Amino acid sequence: MPKMKTHKATKKRYKVTGTGKVLRMKVRRSHLRRKKPKRVRRMYQRYLTVTHKGTARRVKRSAPSLWD
Repeated sequence: MPKMKTHKATKKRYKVTGTGKVLRMKVRRSHLRRKKPKRVRRMYQRYLTVTHKGTARRVKRSAPSLWD
């Protein structure tokens, strides 16, 4: 059986905690941030837990190296 390949974009977008929760960053944080309030810019720095079970399952299937 061939090796499982890791989807590189998935690996860059998600993190896995020690307990196995999948974390993601907020969207709309890449550009045009200078005009946003400082409070909003700080909110973009936090990681959020992925709550949708289907998304977490898809991340686990496409990036198995995150769980090593």
